[in-house]
Amino acid sequence: MHLTEREQWRTLLDVTNAVVTKRDLAELRTAIAANIRRLVEHDHTNLYLIDTTGEHARLRSFAIDPTALAWPERLSSTIDLDKEPYKSWISRTVDVDVANTDPAGWEEMHAHLVRSGVQRICNAPLFGPHGMLGLMSLGRLTPAPFTADEMELVSQVAAQIALGLENATAFEEIAALKEQLARENVYLQEEIRGTHQFEEIVGESRVLKRVLDEIRTVAATDTTVLLLGETGTGKELLARAVHAMSDRHSRALVTVNCTTSPAGLLESEWFGHERGAFTGALTQKIGRFELAHQGTLFLDEIGDVPLELQSKLLRVLQEHEIERLGSTRTIRVDFRLIAATNRDLEEMVGKREFRSDLFYRLNVFPVRIPPLRERKEDIPPLVFYFAQRFAKRLRKPIESVSRESLDLLCRWSWPGNIRELQNVIERAVILAKGTVLSVSRAEFESAAPAAASVPVTLEDAEREHILRALAETSWVIGGPRGAAARLGVKRTSLVSTMRRLHIVRPERGGAAPARA
Repeated sequence: MHLTEREQWRTLLDVTNAVVTKRDLAELRTAIAANIRRLVEHDHTNLYLIDTTGEHARLRSFAIDPTALAWPERLSSTIDLDKEPYKSWISRTVDVDVANTDPAGWEEMHAHLVRSGVQRICNAPLFGPHGMLGLMSLGRLTPAPFTADEMELVSQVAAQIALGLENATAFEEIAALKEQLARENVYLQEEIRGTHQFEEIVGESRVLKRVLDEIRTVAATDTTVLLLGETGTGKELLARAVHAMSDRHSRALVTVNCTTSPAGLLESEWFGHERGAFTGALTQKIGRFELAHQGTLFLDEIGDVPLELQSKLLRVLQEHEIERLGSTRTIRVDFRLIAATNRDLEEMVGKREFRSDLFYRLNVFPVRIPPLRERKEDIPPLVFYFAQRFAKRLRKPIESVSRESLDLLCRWSWPGNIRELQNVIERAVILAKGTVLSVSRAEFESAAPAAASVPVTLEDAEREHILRALAETSWVIGGPRGAAARLGVKRTSLVSTMRRLHIVRPERGGAAPARA
């Protein structure tokens, strides 16, 4: 092949037009090879990009000639760009005689080229305006060397390709960021329309201040946090506090409730799925782990993750890589992990209900949140806070709380913790007739007897309180008039607690099981 100088410049111009007008990386791949072969005779056109996501920089295949031997992914792990000959190849354009060059330092790549029949390669670095991008490699199946003029042309083409690659990569990153922002927008709108969250943390007790000190200490790091505490103690509120004080506060905090779905649906909720991955998967779905990229992932009720999914969860937490259901493409995700549970994970590990390796992965910085009965001095400010908030929302002229009601509230053991207190105050505000808030003593019929005859353990008190609520609702668990609403807890949390306390509906003449 011999081109006149005019033809060479025309071809270089065509290469420039091809690479600078392609904003999509896939289109750029197909535009490169045909134009290069018009300039320099060769058989295989391969492009490799530098991958810096791992511990060491490596080359990964970007565009492998379809007529060449397929690139084994393991080859990337054998390439050390800080050692020869790769160090030279990414610094200047070189002609390499494959058959007669010492394979030391590039044994795996050398063997791969020999298997593919390549006898000569011309390697040219791809230097972009903002640094090194990768390597262009032209292969010949004959031993004919690349001339100095040919290598000069290859260098000029490589410079144009690097510019096109940087532009296309920038456009892809912008598109990915726009897509992620759109996903986060939808997610945050759903969160706003969903469950109500506390507006601030209320309380001045010593135990609460200890917890907040721990939260402030760990928030500035990227360390995994495990929030431990009974249901209704405000674990999600504290998770939001950790996120708000972290370096990731400008990105989304994505919450995953691990009790809301069966194992199969939970996996789809976590990792997402491709269209047609299973019956009913009519569209592609982005999983919560992917939504949390560069933000914070909050796994609520982590103790309820089915055993068969715990190994997959552990792998994701270790590798920070996911695959959508129905896809083989690996997606890297970068998130800060916060987990929460009201269960005793160490006890579950002993019973083989929870993987020990997953527990140790989560238990990096445990924070134990005290139940409301251990911070009684916080009850009055919480009562006033909720009373003012609900009075404003419901447009009630509440100005104070009766002394009798406040004493009653302070004496109660609050098995449902802050959530139960919140619901009690909301009901009281709804029923209020004047400016003074009063709480019905009927809601706490056992408050006085409990002081005289305390159950043997807190577990007994919790079981007794739940059984009383179930009896009053005819064992209806869910719904606005069910036991969960009466206790001020989520239906899933109540079901989980009932399992832990071995509470089952007594059989009376073949009575139907509890409705959820």
